[in-house]
Amino acid sequence: MDRTLKALSLILSYPTRALQHAMPEIGGVLSSDTRLTAAARRGLRPLVEELSGRDIYDLEEQYVMLFDRSRTLSLNLFEHVHGESRDRGSAMVSLLETYRDGGFEPVTSELPDHLPVLLEFLATRPHSEMQETLADAAHIFEALNARLVRRESPYAAVFAALLQLSGATADAEAVAELLDQPEVDPNDLEALDAVWEESEVRFGPDPNAGCPQVRDMLARMDNPVTPAPGVAAE
Repeated sequence: MDRTLKALSLILSYPTRALQHAMPEIGGVLSSDTRLTAAARRGLRPLVEELSGRDIYDLEEQYVMLFDRSRTLSLNLFEHVHGESRDRGSAMVSLLETYRDGGFEPVTSELPDHLPVLLEFLATRPHSEMQETLADAAHIFEALNARLVRRESPYAAVFAALLQLSGATADAEAVAELLDQPEVDPNDLEALDAVWEESEVRFGPDPNAGCPQVRDMLARMDNPVTPAPGVAAE
């Protein structure tokens, strides 16, 4: 089990009192992972401290305003590559099948592409598979990091850490394309309704439809690279 990925999965989940009680242990895991630079570990401290000590209702409100009311900060990864496309449904079916093939059955009401769910799954996979899957989403992590930095949110540090764990450099053109998407004021409910109004998403039979980056991610998860001799999986 990759304890760092599990920790990052937890702190990206909806805040609860149970999460608050677990924050000392979660913070300890994150501060001791030498795969992250010292700067990245320091960057995570404000979020750990905030989740540990801030009023739970404030934390819940902040989370909803960031990740539930803002499409450009959605934690559902396929939202950033498929949007309203019906191909998103096919990709999610394929991802769910990948989970089940790996012996992982998500116990959640969230969609399969919800980032905390994906991280929980990847925490159980070989290091090479985990890293390559994260690398496929590097441009999304970089864009989310940039948007959260702009909002002065401590959650930005999580996406900087994920980018480091991926070992990848985000494609600048793909990042720019995501950052070009307009942001909507989360307090403007009428505008939010207009943005989130979607055509029906159908779960079709073709898992190879849609974005090449998603196809690559799913293919790598279905066909993980075997670690070189002497290299232990995390």
